Formats: sequence, C-alpha cells, structure tokens
Amino acid sequence: MRGYFGIGVYHIKTECNLGTLWRSAYQLGAAFIFTIGKRYKTQSSDTTKTWRHVPLFHFKNVEQFTGNIPHDCKVIAVEMGGNSLVDYSHPERCIYLLGAEDHGLPQRVVGGCNGLISIPSIRIESYNVAVAGSVVMYDRMLKNSR
Repeated sequence: MRGYFGIGVYHIKTECNLGTLWRSAYQLGAAFIFTIGKRYKTQSSDTTKTWRHVPLFHFKNVEQFTGNIPHDCKVIAVEMGGNSLVDYSHPERCIYLLGAEDHGLPQRVVGGCNGLISIPSIRIESYNVAVAGSVVMYDRMLKNSR
C-alpha cells in the first residue's frame, strides 16, 4: 500500500479518547497522530505503549498545524454533513482531522480542509471521536487492501 496518513483531533477533551484513537492508529497503520489545542491533562489509557511506534504531535493552534502539513498531503475533515464515507476514495497521502467531543470542528477549520467526509448511521451521525477516527482508518485499510 502506497502513501501514508495521520489522524488527529481539534481541541480533544479527554485523555481516554486520545488513548483509544492512538491505539487504533497503531493497529490500523497510521504514520502519526496529533492534537490541536490540547485540553486534556495526561494520556493514561495507552496500555500498549503505542508511543514507541506511532508518534504523537501537539500543535498549539490551527495555524501551527497548517504550517507543518507534509508536502502534497491533503487534510480531510471528518464531521457531520460531509460526503459519505461509503463512497469515499481515500487520498494516497492525507491527514484526517476530527472535531472535539463536545463542539466538533468549527466551520473556519472545515473551510481550510481539502475535503469533508462523514460516517453514515442509523440514528444520529454523532459518533464518539475515537470511534469515528477508528472507523475512518478501518475504511481506509479495507479499501486500500483491495
């Protein structure tokens, strides 16, 4: 499988969600994870020591994040109201950006992204942030393994 991807959360609220996302990122092949605007105190739910395999970057704000996007890498927002993940073709090189558990992604952040995807559901489209990230990474793995 060519390319790479990273995944991160804007203003993540809880360390448990970060730990879950980090572990999923390790299991599903992410090159890195990150946070923008750190709100949690510590990260204590990483039981597999994924920090040894997948780096975690912290950016103070969106401007610092956008100043560090790798060359020719797309930023894809994961938020309600986007194109369905079902029919989505993942870019070869991309960064998936999820919103905070309580506020999602601000429109100004979504507007600066190269795409917007959402995960269909039977009821409301609002998933736990770590679950949403895991579903997107799993979808990428399945589609790229074909």
